[in-house]
Amino acid sequence: MAAPEAWRARSCWFCEVAAATTMEATSREAAPAKSSASGPSAPPALFELCGRAVSAHMGVLESGVWALPGPILQSILPLLNIYYLERIEETALKKGLSTQAIWRRLWDELMKTRPSSLESVTCWRAKFMEAFFSHVLRGTIDVSSDRRLCDQRFSPLLHSSRHVRQLTICNMLQGATELVAEPNRRVLETLASSLHTLKFRHLLFSDVAAQQSLRQLLHQLIHHGAVSQVSLYSWPVPESALFILILTMSAGFWQPGPGGPPCRLCGEASRGRAPSRDEGSLLLGSRRPRRDAAERCAAALMASRRKSEAKQIARAAPATRVTRRSTQESLTAGGTDPKRDLHPPATSHEAPGTKRPSSAPATSSSASASSSTSSSKRAPASSAPQPKPLKRFKRATGKKGPRTRQGSGAESEDLYDFVFIVAGEKEDGEEMEIGEVACGALDGSDPSCLGLPALEASQRFRSISTLELFTVPLSTEAALTLCHLLSSWVSLESLTLSYNGLGSNIFRLLDSLRALSGQAGCRLRALHLSDLFSPLPILELTRAIVRALPLLRVLSIRVDHPSQRDNPAVPGNAGPPSHIIGDEEIPENCLEQLEMGFPRGAQPAPLLCSVLKASGSLQQLSLDSATFASPQDFGLVLQTLKEYNLALKRLSFHDMNLADCQSEVLFLLQNLTLQEITFSFCRLFEKRPAQFLPEMVAAMKGNSTLKGLRLPGNRLGNAGLLALADVFSEDSSSSLCQLDISSNCIKPDGLLEFAKRLERWGRGAFGHLRLFQNWLDQDAVTAREAIRRLRATCHVVSDSWDSSQAFADYVSTM
Repeated sequence: MAAPEAWRARSCWFCEVAAATTMEATSREAAPAKSSASGPSAPPALFELCGRAVSAHMGVLESGVWALPGPILQSILPLLNIYYLERIEETALKKGLSTQAIWRRLWDELMKTRPSSLESVTCWRAKFMEAFFSHVLRGTIDVSSDRRLCDQRFSPLLHSSRHVRQLTICNMLQGATELVAEPNRRVLETLASSLHTLKFRHLLFSDVAAQQSLRQLLHQLIHHGAVSQVSLYSWPVPESALFILILTMSAGFWQPGPGGPPCRLCGEASRGRAPSRDEGSLLLGSRRPRRDAAERCAAALMASRRKSEAKQIARAAPATRVTRRSTQESLTAGGTDPKRDLHPPATSHEAPGTKRPSSAPATSSSASASSSTSSSKRAPASSAPQPKPLKRFKRATGKKGPRTRQGSGAESEDLYDFVFIVAGEKEDGEEMEIGEVACGALDGSDPSCLGLPALEASQRFRSISTLELFTVPLSTEAALTLCHLLSSWVSLESLTLSYNGLGSNIFRLLDSLRALSGQAGCRLRALHLSDLFSPLPILELTRAIVRALPLLRVLSIRVDHPSQRDNPAVPGNAGPPSHIIGDEEIPENCLEQLEMGFPRGAQPAPLLCSVLKASGSLQQLSLDSATFASPQDFGLVLQTLKEYNLALKRLSFHDMNLADCQSEVLFLLQNLTLQEITFSFCRLFEKRPAQFLPEMVAAMKGNSTLKGLRLPGNRLGNAGLLALADVFSEDSSSSLCQLDISSNCIKPDGLLEFAKRLERWGRGAFGHLRLFQNWLDQDAVTAREAIRRLRATCHVVSDSWDSSQAFADYVSTM
C-alpha cells in the first residue's frame, strides 16, 4: 500500500502547489484577454495552467517535480525551459520517459534548420545544446527572445558547454576572446573535458588580441584538454602567422605570448614565467649549438625564397633589405621585438653563472651581434604606441635594448624562432636586414638543409591525433613548417591534405613522413591526400608513400590532372629525388584500405600491380577514373588481386569504361573471396547487353560469398532489371543481400514486375535495395505500388527525383 499512498501524496502536493500559483497565473493571462479587440479566446486547460505555474517556479519546486509520478511529469516536461529540461533528463529516463521528441521540436522551432540527410541524429538533446552553445557564443541568437531560452538562474554557455563535442571558429576568430575571459573560466574548463573536435572555417585576418586569445584557447583545449582533431576548411589566403600558430599548438608546442597571462594549469613551478631555456632545448631535441642551427635554418629558408633573385643579391651589399609579411607581428604584442619578448634575459629564470656552450661557432656570434646592432640602429630610443587592430599590421618601432648573452638561454632556437623565420613573405610596410651569413648561404644551398633539427615528442605537451587541411593553400614557408612538425609528430594517427597546392613540396612531405615512420611509437595509420596537380605521376607517388610509411593502414590519394613539373621549380628540386622514385621493389606493407582517384590518361598497370603485390593485407580497394591501355592490362590487375590479395573483401570501380572488359567483369563475379563489388558509372551494358546479362546473372547465381552488388549509373533499364531478378530465383545459390540500382533509367512498370518476381520466388527479405534517381515519377501510382510490394521483401531506399527537370538541366549544359 506504500506505493499508492506515495502516488496520492505526490498528486496532492502537485495540486496544492498548482492551486497556490493558479490565481496569480490566471490573473496574469486574463488581463490582456479583457482588452483584446478580437474577443475572448479559449482558456487553457486547468492542468496546463498548473503546469505552466509550476515550470515558472522551478527554482523552488525542482526537487518536488522530480519526484512526481511519471504520467504527471510527462505532461510537465514540454512546459519546462531548456535548462530544467536538461537537468531532469536522468530522472525522466528512470521513470521510462523520453525527451527526444521535445528536443526535436525545440530544434525545429528555434534553430529552424534541417539536419543533413546524411546525418543520423542519435541524441537531439546533445545536438540542440551544442548548436545553442555556438549561437550564444557568436551572438547569433537572443536568449531573451524566448522564455524557453531565458532563465536568470543559469548561464547559457556554462549549462550547454558539457554537451559540446565539436566547436567551429569562423572568420576573425569570433568567440575565442570570450572563451578565455575570466568570467568564462568554468566554461573553458568544461570544454577542455568535453570537446573532441576543433574546426576553423573561412578564417580572415585577425588582430593581435584575437590571436593571443586563440593561443590561450588552444593551449587549454589541446595541451590540457581532450581535443584530438583539428580541421581547417576553405582558407584561400592563409595568414602565415596564424596558420603556423595553429599548427604548432596542435603539434603540442606552447609558449606564452608576450604580455599574456601565465597558464595556471602548467604547475606552480612554471607559473608566472616563460618556459626555461632548457625546456626549449628539449622541445626541439637539438644537440647542436642553438644559434648555429637557427642561423642555418634562416639561411636555408632565404635560399628557397630568393633563388630567383640570386644574381641581384650577389651584386647587392652584404646587408640586403627585404620585406616580410607584417602579420607575423600578430604573434607578438605590438611594438616589441619578437625574439627579445619571447626570451627574456637569462637572469629572470636562470642561474646567473650559466655559460654559453663552447661548441657555438664564432660565425653565429658575429652574425647575432651584427643583427642586434643593426636592429638597434634602426629603432628609435623612445617606446612606440601599440598598433591599431587592422587587417594588416605594420611593424611598430620600439625600444630594442641590448641582448643579454649570459647562459645558453640567450641564444634561441626554440620553435617560435622557426615560426618567425618561416612566416615571412614579401609585403610592403615592414623591413628586416639579412646579415652576411644569410646572404652567403643563398648560393649552393642544399634542399635537405631546409629541415630543422628533429623534435623530441616525449618533451612536448599533449598533441592532437587527427589533422585535416581542406582547401588551404600551403606556401613554401607553411609547407616547411608542416613538414618539420610532421617529422616527429608521433601521436598523429590520421592526416588529411586536400587541395593544398603542395607542388614540389610533396617531396619534403615524403621525407618528413619517412622520418616520422622511423620514430619509435609512430601512430600514423591513415593518410588522405588529394590535389589538382602533382609533380609525380599518381602511381609513382603511391609507391613513394607506401615505401615511406610501411605501417600505414588506410591510404586515399587523388590527383585531378596529369602530372606536370612545377614552374618555377623549387631550388634544388628540378626533378624528383632518386630515393623517392627508386626502381627497387616495394617492401611488404600493412595497407588494408587503398583508394585512388586517377587523372586523365592511361595508367601503367605494372606499377599498380607492384603496389598490390606488396599489400597482402589489403581488404578494400577503390579505383576512380582509372584508364588502362587495353583490357589485357585491366585483366593483369585483376589477376594480381586474385593471386596476391587473398584478404580482399570490397572492390569498387567508379567512372571507368568497362564496356570492352566484360570477360574481366565475369572473372571478378566468380571470385569467391569478394563480399562486395561496385561498378559505378562503368558503362557495363553499353555493348552486347543481350549476351552479357545472362552470363553475368549466371556468374552471380553460382557465387555464394558475394553479399553486396552496386550498379549505379550503368543504364540497366527495365530489361536489365528483370534479367537481374533471376539472381534471386529458387535454383540460385547467391546470398546477395544488398543491391544498388540507382540512376539506371528504371521505369515504374519494370520495377513493379521486378517486385512481383521476387514475391513469386518467395526469397524473403534480402536486405537493402537502393533506387535513387530513376524514372519513377513517370507513373507515381505504379511506382508506389511497386515500392509497397518490395518493402515486404527488402528495405527500400528511394527519393522523389524529378527526371524531367534533371533532363532539362542536362540539356541546358550541353
